[in-house]
Amino acid sequence: MSESTETINELLQSIGVDTAYRTASLTLLEQGESRYLRDLKLNFTSTLTSEQLSTKECALLGLSVAVNNNNLPLTNYYTQYATEQGATAADIAEAAACASLLASNNIFYRFRHFTQKEKYTQIPARIRMQIMMKPVTGKEFFELMSLTISAVNGCEMCVNAHEDSLIKLGASEERIFDAIRIASLVTATGKIIF
Repeated sequence: MSESTETINELLQSIGVDTAYRTASLTLLEQGESRYLRDLKLNFTSTLTSEQLSTKECALLGLSVAVNNNNLPLTNYYTQYATEQGATAADIAEAAACASLLASNNIFYRFRHFTQKEKYTQIPARIRMQIMMKPVTGKEFFELMSLTISAVNGCEMCVNAHEDSLIKLGASEERIFDAIRIASLVTATGKIIF
């Protein structure tokens, strides 16, 4: 067994996926004996812990990003990991709900930002967002999940608004930065395992 295959197997086992599983991109990395496979495995592992976030928060952020990215293997993994870290069914549902809500918000507000037309800011959004008012996971953490999804989806206006809210709620820049780091690595893993 090659070192690449061994690294892939370790990564797949840690995610709870059968070691026979392959995507086209995973096969390309394996056939090319890519050194990136080791980085991918270590980067994925680094999404599970943080000096700025609890393991439960890491799991819920990973889950929200996996749901946003429509990645079934990672959604399954982070759901299980979140449960193991003490997340309730309500916490897990809120991570999924946040991904869905922010997907609509990111499209809507990105459109407003891109067009830069005053008229569009005067028309009511008519998007229900009651979950944001009293989130189960707390206002600060829901804002953190919202920020990460907005960053993944590339909504500049949303990123700025959520980051500003987080600072006003007392979140440190280090905490914010680490959440974005986790989101980026979950997304990177999902480009190879999906």
